[in-house]
Amino acid sequence: MLFLLLDFFKVTVIDNAVGSATTISTPSLHDLQIYGVIVTILLCFIVFGGVKIINKVAPAFLIPVLFSILCIYIGVLNAPKLNASKGITGLSMATLRDNWSAEYQRTNNAGVPDPNGSIYWDFNTLLGLFFPAVTGIMAGSNRSASLKDTQRSIPIGTLNATLLTTVMYILSVFLFGALATREELLTDRLLTATVAWPAPAVIYIGIILSTLGAALQSLTGAPRLLAAIANDDILPVLNYFKAYEGSEPHVATLFTSFICIGCVVIGNLDLITPTITMFFLLCYAGVNLSCFLLDLLDAPSWRPRWKLHHWSLSLIGALLCIVIMFMISWAFTVVSLALASLIYYYVSLKGKAGDWGDGFKSAYFQLALRSLRSLGANQVHPKNWYPIPLIFCRPWGKLPENVPCHPKLADFANFMKKKGRGMSIFVSIIDGDYHESAEDAKTACRHLSTYIDYKRCEGVAEIIVAPSMSDGFRSIVQTMGLGNLKPNIVVMRYPEIWRHENLTQIPSTFVGIINDCIIANKAVVTVKGLDEWPNEYQRQYGTIDLYWIVRDGGLMLLLSQLLLTKDSFESCKIQVFCIAEEDNEAEELKADVKKFLYDLRMRAEVIVITMKSFEAHVENGGGSWKDDPQEAFTNAQRRIGVYLSELKETAQTEGRPLMEGGKQVVVNEQKVDKFLYTMLKLNATILKHSRMAAVVLVSLPAPPLNHPAYCYMEYMDLLVENVPRMLIVRGYRRDVVTLFT
Repeated sequence: MLFLLLDFFKVTVIDNAVGSATTISTPSLHDLQIYGVIVTILLCFIVFGGVKIINKVAPAFLIPVLFSILCIYIGVLNAPKLNASKGITGLSMATLRDNWSAEYQRTNNAGVPDPNGSIYWDFNTLLGLFFPAVTGIMAGSNRSASLKDTQRSIPIGTLNATLLTTVMYILSVFLFGALATREELLTDRLLTATVAWPAPAVIYIGIILSTLGAALQSLTGAPRLLAAIANDDILPVLNYFKAYEGSEPHVATLFTSFICIGCVVIGNLDLITPTITMFFLLCYAGVNLSCFLLDLLDAPSWRPRWKLHHWSLSLIGALLCIVIMFMISWAFTVVSLALASLIYYYVSLKGKAGDWGDGFKSAYFQLALRSLRSLGANQVHPKNWYPIPLIFCRPWGKLPENVPCHPKLADFANFMKKKGRGMSIFVSIIDGDYHESAEDAKTACRHLSTYIDYKRCEGVAEIIVAPSMSDGFRSIVQTMGLGNLKPNIVVMRYPEIWRHENLTQIPSTFVGIINDCIIANKAVVTVKGLDEWPNEYQRQYGTIDLYWIVRDGGLMLLLSQLLLTKDSFESCKIQVFCIAEEDNEAEELKADVKKFLYDLRMRAEVIVITMKSFEAHVENGGGSWKDDPQEAFTNAQRRIGVYLSELKETAQTEGRPLMEGGKQVVVNEQKVDKFLYTMLKLNATILKHSRMAAVVLVSLPAPPLNHPAYCYMEYMDLLVENVPRMLIVRGYRRDVVTLFT
């Protein structure tokens, strides 16, 4: 050999375990590093030539290797005749029994047996050293893009390679265990060449060609695997290694070459192989786990051609991989699993890959189905109640076309979740025909989904095409959601622009939405002053005032507590205002409400307002408006009178009953005045006690039956007048808080 001719071997004298002096030939470490780097560079030039050149060169490596293996087995059978004077006994059961027991050795950093060596090789360490010898079975998968029929070639090639190498390795262990003494096995580092027929040079050539062939296969498969990962956009940091279809991954090959050269420079493969083993075992565990999940969960897309496959085999394989990893090195296993978890987390955050599926997605789907079935369709207990808001994105406001939802609506949706937990459904309605607007709806849905992600709000986007907003919302409120995962709160902006934009459509649509929610048993939260609603960085001070007028199942109380969990409102305090009929009822009512809030574990100050003070404040002006409150009342009366006169005139002209929006209405002017006066009194009280509040929550009055929608909007305008930020809340006849702990 070239190494022998150039005197690249040195002789090392050591004391073996028996204590006698033994000479062992081992190559110089620096010479190995130099020649290893040179050979790696030459192989890289071959790989740069492409798959066709590699396929032509491959037989030149494979045939001599197979011939050298045959020569080894022939030499084992002839060993006693050719090596009678050495520690080679020939195939002998006595030798096999002597070598059967374990007797692990120490070696120095060069891998030479040394009783004082720093490296101790036990079973687990040797397992890590040997394992890379069986990793070639994945070479076909790594080069799947170059195969003509991957579905047929990979299973057959992998199974045949596994079976053949397993038989060869096991047979070799028994043959060499019965061939030579333990001392010979430890000291003769190339015993296969010593016993080979007809000469050791055959084995030298076979080892060199086998090493070069394995290196060539690795340098071919690894860059393609790296380029495939980069093309899938799984890890954005790997974008430099992308390769177009049909082209060679030159950048990935160059990067792989530098890694290989770095390993060669280390100069001791015994230190590198356990590390490689960990990554291979982690890869095999992932493959087995994916197969286990897909088979166990009966994914329709899982149709393996191998009919003898069973999910238990994949589970056993995955568990064996993890067990072997811990056997080799528990510390490195923990580090490897942590690194894999970090990569998975990084991919989930930064990855841009399309949803091409994995085993966990099937598991999530089955888990979601099972959880949905366990939730059932029955009423949710207040202890398990979560707000699932349906965010009505674009009504009653002028937004640019490139803004799919009011920014503060997304902020408010986050305010309704404790620590961000919960689901929101963002809905927008496109007026028109579904067949004509379906593509526009899909585009709008993508934009809305992107916007939700940008606002860091956990939720889903839905776009509905309907002839009108009322029809679209009625469809949404009936069909949106599954089981107990249906939205339970409808959140929308108060239509502050209704006087200036389309006087007839907005009131009827707004009233229709509220009535639909009442019929569908959905809570309603209407946000007045949405433009002034704080974001997560704007800290608020003062109070959160609740005017608890109508029983709502505790929804207003719960919303106020959820607001306190956010940084913006954490400095605020809650005040609950209750209204008593008589002065003598005030203290009793206050005590009852305090006890109720204490049992609910809610901190709030209770303030009772009596009807007498309520009336007196309005009659005395109370500072509700800059002008006399009676003027506001009179102006509302006048506007309603003008509107009703127009309705009556139209009805008389057309000879039909009084109608609004295609529905018959009944006008009782005394009731209209009563509603106006009630709203006037409530607004005056709010402005007296809560003018400086951070936010005011008040009960949403139900639209009076058969009243014109225009009148209801006038009532609501009186209620919200001069209150900068208000939540108008209506519960849905279910308790959302409970006294039971």
